[in-house]
Amino acid sequence: MEEEHPITDHSSPQENHTTINGAARSIIFGKYETGRLLGKGTFAKVYHARNLITSESVAIKVICKDLVKKEGLMEQIQREISVMRLVRHPNVVEIKEVMATKQKIFFVMEYVKGGELFAKVARGKLKEEIARKYFQQLISAVDFCHSRGVFHRDLKPENLLLDEDGNLKVSDFGLSALPEQLRNDGLLHTQCGTPAYVAPEVLRQKGYDGAKADIWSCGVILYVLLAGFLPFQDENMMKMYTKIFKAEYEFPPWFSHDAKRLISRLLVADPEKRIKIPAIMRAPWFFKNFTRPNAFPIQEPIQLDQIQEIDLVRSKSAPPFYNAFEFISSMSSGFDLSNLFENCRKSSSLFTSKCSASMIMSKLESLAKKLNFRIVLSKDYKVRMQGASDGRKGKLSVTAEVFEVAPEVAVVEFSKSAGDTLEYKKFCEEDIRPALKDIVWSWQGESCVCQD
Repeated sequence: MEEEHPITDHSSPQENHTTINGAARSIIFGKYETGRLLGKGTFAKVYHARNLITSESVAIKVICKDLVKKEGLMEQIQREISVMRLVRHPNVVEIKEVMATKQKIFFVMEYVKGGELFAKVARGKLKEEIARKYFQQLISAVDFCHSRGVFHRDLKPENLLLDEDGNLKVSDFGLSALPEQLRNDGLLHTQCGTPAYVAPEVLRQKGYDGAKADIWSCGVILYVLLAGFLPFQDENMMKMYTKIFKAEYEFPPWFSHDAKRLISRLLVADPEKRIKIPAIMRAPWFFKNFTRPNAFPIQEPIQLDQIQEIDLVRSKSAPPFYNAFEFISSMSSGFDLSNLFENCRKSSSLFTSKCSASMIMSKLESLAKKLNFRIVLSKDYKVRMQGASDGRKGKLSVTAEVFEVAPEVAVVEFSKSAGDTLEYKKFCEEDIRPALKDIVWSWQGESCVCQD
C-alpha cells in the first residue's frame, strides 16, 4: 500500500482512517475497509477492500471527480456505470454499488483474484481445451452484452480477468457504447480500442457496427490464446494497419483444422461477411463441451397465497437509507448522475419525494387497489404488487421500495419482479406516473424520451 492514502477526502464525513499493524486503511461510508492497491490508471486507483458487514472481499475503483471533469470524461464514467448495471452475467465483472463524495466516486466491484488472462498468455500459448473454455465464456459474455445493446469496444486479454476457479470475467467497460451513441446511419463513429485488436472498419473511421467489431476482437483473442502471439504485428504501425485491413495473417502449424476454420471466419475484413455469434456457437470447435451459463435467472412471480398479507404497518422504524444520497447531492454541483440509478430507458421507475415514507406507502396501497392489483406490504417499506390478468409472460409483478435519503426526502424505486418488460414499461408510463404526480418531487431522468 502506498504511504499517502489516496482515498482520503477531508471534505467528506463518509470516510475515516485507521492504522492497523502499521498500515494506513480507510473506512468508506462505514461499510468498506480498504486494503492494498491492486492497480492504478490516469484517473483512478483500484483497491482491495472488505465489506465490514459480510466480510466479503471486493475491489473498489476510486475515481477523482476533478480530474475526469477537467478531461471532459464525466459522460464516459456515467456510461460505464450504466453499462455495468445492464450486463449482469457470470462472465462479466459485477458492479455491486456506486457511492460518491464531493471529490471522489467509488465503484464497488466483484473482486476477481486470478488476475488478467494476459498474464497466462504472456507465458506462452494455451492448451486447446483451455483456450476453448475461455473463448466459450468470452463469447457467452459478449453475446449477453450485445443482447442488452452494449458493445465493449476494447476486448483484449488485459481486460479479461480470471476468478479463483479459473472462470473468465470481462472487465473495463470504460470505452463501451450504448444504442444512444449510434448516429443517424445506425453506426458508431468513435475510434477507440487497442490497435492490434481493433477491427479494420474501426480503423477506417467511416462508421462501424459495434457488435461486428467486438467479434473481430474476439477472433484476435482466440488466435492469441492458441498461438501465444498476435496475428497482426509489425514494428511499423502503418504496415500493421495494412495487414489488418487485408486480414493478412498466417496460422502456426499446431492449430487444429476446426480452430483455423473458425478463426478464418472471425478475422474477415468485410464486417458484412464476418461470422455472427449464433453461427460461432454452432461451429464444431466452439461447440465441443459447451455449456451455456444461466446468465439471467428468472425471478419467480410473487406467490401471494404463500405470503401473509398484512395491513400497512406504520411503525416507528425508519425505511432503509439509500446510499445514493451523495449522488443526488452532487447534482447541485453540475454532476448530474440521475441516469445512473436506472438506464435512461427505465427512468420512469425512480422518483424522489418530499412526503413521508408512511404517506408514500399509503399512496402506493391506494394505487394498487385502484388498478385491481393484489398487494403485499412489508415492514421494511417494500410493496409487492401483482396484476390480476395474464400478460405476454404471465402476470405482471412489480416491487416498489421506499428509501430515506434525508429527514424530508425519500427515493421510491420500482422494479419488475415478473412479467413482460414492455408491459412493465407501459405500466410505469400510463399508470404509475399519472397516479403519483401529487407526491413526486422529481422523476429521475426527466430529460429522457420517457417523459410524460
